[in-house]
Amino acid sequence: MDDTFELETIFAQRAADGVVLITLNRPEHGNGVVPQLARDFMELLAALEQDDTLRVMVLTGAGEQFCAGADLHAFQRYIEDELAETEEPYNARLLFPITQKIVHCRLPAIAAINGGATAGGLDLALACDIRIASQRAKLGETYIKLGLNPGNGGSYFLPRLVGSGIAAELALTGDVINAERALELGLVNRVVPHDELIAEAVTLAERIARNPKLAIEATKQQLRNSWHMDLNSVMNASFWSVAALTRTRDLKEGIDAVLEKRSPRYNDPGSKKRD
Repeated sequence: MDDTFELETIFAQRAADGVVLITLNRPEHGNGVVPQLARDFMELLAALEQDDTLRVMVLTGAGEQFCAGADLHAFQRYIEDELAETEEPYNARLLFPITQKIVHCRLPAIAAINGGATAGGLDLALACDIRIASQRAKLGETYIKLGLNPGNGGSYFLPRLVGSGIAAELALTGDVINAERALELGLVNRVVPHDELIAEAVTLAERIARNPKLAIEATKQQLRNSWHMDLNSVMNASFWSVAALTRTRDLKEGIDAVLEKRSPRYNDPGSKKRD
């Protein structure tokens, strides 16, 4: 990827070594998702995954909102003009594929929640591996206010993050909570002053990106897989993952660095595997 990558509704830029900052760019619509944004997001993630110099992504929204979920004006037009012919759920074109792509993407994702994250916008943040919220952030699983159930992963992520009782309260009331309450519940990792949000997220991403690329990717997938595996299955998968990583130059470099009392030098172009 070049230093910047811009599409109609989204843009990305290198923010640090190994780190890409992705910004949803429909601020006049609360970064509400329309089919074009979904297509742009999928195209962007496909491009980022092909760039071996990238190891972590940070996701945020332009303007005052993180993401308001589906753009309701576009949703209304779809119901009136297309639903009878297509019989396809609207979210099949929007956040449904994006959420799955973020979960399965090799790059760990940090959501930098700069403002409102509601309905599918909250699910988008929950699909990320880590969430940092601005003091201005507002979070809500607000589908029920529209006559819908959580449709883009919220019913999967919420109970695992906050427990079934709190998840039920948030989803059944559609209440919007502030950043401090989200921190208390475990929905976000930390809350920071608004003007420090991007710097904080990028700094954390940079700390992660200093580690070996293959180990970062394996760790993300092991943590994700553990959500639906029993202990024996997780241990078995971890065993074979460790066995594969044992053959990398990164392990040798890590051990050498500890024994020689120096910082390791990871992610050099020639450090994929031992000869």
